[in-house]
Amino acid sequence: MTDPIADMLARIRNALATGKNEVNLPHSKIKHDVAQVLVQSGFLASVKANQVDDRKELQILLYGLDQSPLITELKRVSRPGRRHYVKASEIPSIKAGRGIVVLSTSQGIMSGLAARKKGIGGELICEVY
Repeated sequence: MTDPIADMLARIRNALATGKNEVNLPHSKIKHDVAQVLVQSGFLASVKANQVDDRKELQILLYGLDQSPLITELKRVSRPGRRHYVKASEIPSIKAGRGIVVLSTSQGIMSGLAARKKGIGGELICEVY
């Protein structure tokens, strides 16, 4: 697999389209960090890493039992063939501030709002609305 983040986003999109509440996928640190940013922003309910046999698995709960899904659109911005970097002043606002962007910065994975507050730019990973 050449782009594990795109695979994660596609699995989340597919689970939302079929009405599933939970997604399980292979664990990696960057996928876990991206999911944590989405949990902190309120787009996902929870994320945890589980040990299954001899490998780690990421379990993502998309929404609570009494809730409806909050994610309507997931878009991968920077891809392995076309990286997209922005300065702190160029971080985009998604849907008039109702959505977020996730960035990979020198200080770790964070939301666009947090990166703008710290005054650092980075690689745009995805847009979530």
